[in-house]
Amino acid sequence: MRNPEQTIGKLIDHQKVSFIASVDADGFPNMKAMLPPRKREGLRHFWFSTNTSSNRVAQYRKNSKASIYFVDRRFFRGVMLKGAMEVFEDAQTKEMIWEDGDEQYYPEGVTDPDYCVLKFTADSGRYYSGDGSEDFAI
Repeated sequence: MRNPEQTIGKLIDHQKVSFIASVDADGFPNMKAMLPPRKREGLRHFWFSTNTSSNRVAQYRKNSKASIYFVDRRFFRGVMLKGAMEVFEDAQTKEMIWEDGDEQYYPEGVTDPDYCVLKFTADSGRYYSGDGSEDFAI
């Protein structure tokens, strides 16, 4: 892959669904479909909105190991990124990714106690395509 940032970034930006994985108390991976990240900085940082009361948030608070996955079903390509997930509940981070319409999920608005932000920081990844797959560092 000549330009991973461009190739993988374009794949990510065109997906309507993303998948996040956490590790449960028994050490098993748990996967969940999510809306796409609200914000992305290169291939290193991704921000997602979610419910503070979710199982995933509880798992990330106990074990920050995480992965995220994006798939382009049309061209049978995908990318898995491995790293760590942090949970943020501060006003500045919540406001940073808040969007009009989020009230349907968080009725009290940006200050809703059940609204928080997940920030994923990648350190490596694996890109899959019809031509094979390859590991890469971030």
